[in-house]
Amino acid sequence: MNQEIAKIFYEIAEILEMKEVAFKPRAYQKAAQSIQGLDENVKTIFEKKGIKGLEEISGVGEGIAERIVEYIKKGKIKGYEKLKKEMPVNISELVSIEGVGPKLIKLFYEKLKVRNINDLEKAARHGKISTLPRCGKKLEQKILQGIEFYKKSHERFLLGDVFELAEKIKSRLSELKETEKIEAAGSFRRKKETIGDLDILVVSEKPKKVMDFFVSMPEVRHVYGKGLKKTMVRLSNGLDVDLRVVDEKSFGSALQYFTGNKAHNIELRKIALKKKYKLNEYGLFKVGSKKSEVRIAGQNEKEIYKKLGLQFMPPETRENTGEIELAQKNKLSEFIEEKDIKGDLHIHSHWKVKKGLIKERIKKAKELGYEYLGISDHTKFLAIEHGLNEQDLLKQSKEIERFRLHVSGFKILHGCEANILTDGSIDIDDKVLSKLDYVIAGVHSQMKMSKEKMTERIITAMKNPHVDIIAHLTGRVIQRREEYEIDFDKILRVAKETGTILEINANPVRLDLNDVKIRKAKEFGVKMIISSDAHQNEQMDLMKFGVWQARRGWAEKKDIVNTMSFKEISGLFKKPKKKRF
Repeated sequence: MNQEIAKIFYEIAEILEMKEVAFKPRAYQKAAQSIQGLDENVKTIFEKKGIKGLEEISGVGEGIAERIVEYIKKGKIKGYEKLKKEMPVNISELVSIEGVGPKLIKLFYEKLKVRNINDLEKAARHGKISTLPRCGKKLEQKILQGIEFYKKSHERFLLGDVFELAEKIKSRLSELKETEKIEAAGSFRRKKETIGDLDILVVSEKPKKVMDFFVSMPEVRHVYGKGLKKTMVRLSNGLDVDLRVVDEKSFGSALQYFTGNKAHNIELRKIALKKKYKLNEYGLFKVGSKKSEVRIAGQNEKEIYKKLGLQFMPPETRENTGEIELAQKNKLSEFIEEKDIKGDLHIHSHWKVKKGLIKERIKKAKELGYEYLGISDHTKFLAIEHGLNEQDLLKQSKEIERFRLHVSGFKILHGCEANILTDGSIDIDDKVLSKLDYVIAGVHSQMKMSKEKMTERIITAMKNPHVDIIAHLTGRVIQRREEYEIDFDKILRVAKETGTILEINANPVRLDLNDVKIRKAKEFGVKMIISSDAHQNEQMDLMKFGVWQARRGWAEKKDIVNTMSFKEISGLFKKPKKKRF
């Protein structure tokens, strides 16, 4: 229900922005972000605490809380239905095209009756977009490129969009007394950025009851086929889910088979054949001279790898990118885990508009078991995010100092997320940057620069002695915006020379750096930091997505600086960059 309400609120915000309503769009956006990040269902919150409990959610006031209650009770929001009739367009689809925002959607609908991506593509291909006010051939071409990118990328679902639902389905099935074992497999278990479908494996002596429950779930919209061994359904969000019931003695081999990608599994079968074994989803079998088969492993996944003479490979690595060769030599490293994270340094408090949020962030960090937290609000170039200027940062520093004096058993660092301007300079004076505990810098504008210019822009920022961390280096937004072009090797060389740390942004729509770049950074000896980039308390829970991404890039604890203690990391930032590592 949380995701459904969040989607509605995002669309309300877009429609209100089209209608040029002041303030309300941002309010609905903030509420949507908070609801999206909740661990607890809003319906459960309402049942426990009533409407006052909903108002305790960050960004949810009385009016928005009433709309949540309306959806809980009636399954719809009357005001939203009315807005949709006034502006009958597929907003969530159209805003997925880079460069298309609420004002353009309104223009396209009023002038060309564009309601969805198909309408938009037809209009662009017939040259109708370029005839509109404030539009032109360049925008028309950009829209067509965006549509092509959308078509390719939207065959899959963001891990962050389906994670909560997948875990909910697993939890429900695991609570059945007929379920003995359960695990999700496939790209979901490998924690890929996007997944095509969801595979769930179950051990059960009474599969009919498990399957009956599965197809009766409220999210199921279509049943492709139902049996005692396999049932296939489509959920209301369009995700296909396969539920397979396997024997206890084959659970490990089935889990191995349905987790690794095709290339990984082919290589494992080759290794099995060389040892005169046969490997499939039912087990690992020793093949005799008369082709008789004896099962030698299958119940336990680790047992499969051991019998094949391989070190156990974490699910995130099973894509045949070198993990098998290292496992054969027992040289696969121990990768970073969530428990290794000691703190989060990319946290926004929106201090300019709401002073009390720093206290909330500290409380949440303590709940997460962190040793320290860094407050790093946006700076002045990003006026839309209420960016702080030099005077604001100095005032904020004094407030954070007061927290340091009164909060016991916890450490607070003060930084900022500054902007890398087009020439590579930073939008905050060096004198003020030097007074902060650390500085994050990122590109937030002019992302269509040439590869050479963008590379030099970032390198110039890295050479600034006050810039410690580069945020979301490639600028991508998964399924919305491609990476901008950079010479990554050149950037890595400069990062190594200057001691600049590269961020792994844990927000599921970014996951920037990607796994390939993380692995390359590790090979170059460049240190990284995993950050939630949280704008609400709930988003601080996104750290796990960054850890999974780091594991996919084979990152170890030693590669990630926020696995350090407070003493180590604060000492790190006090050193000149070139002498850090």
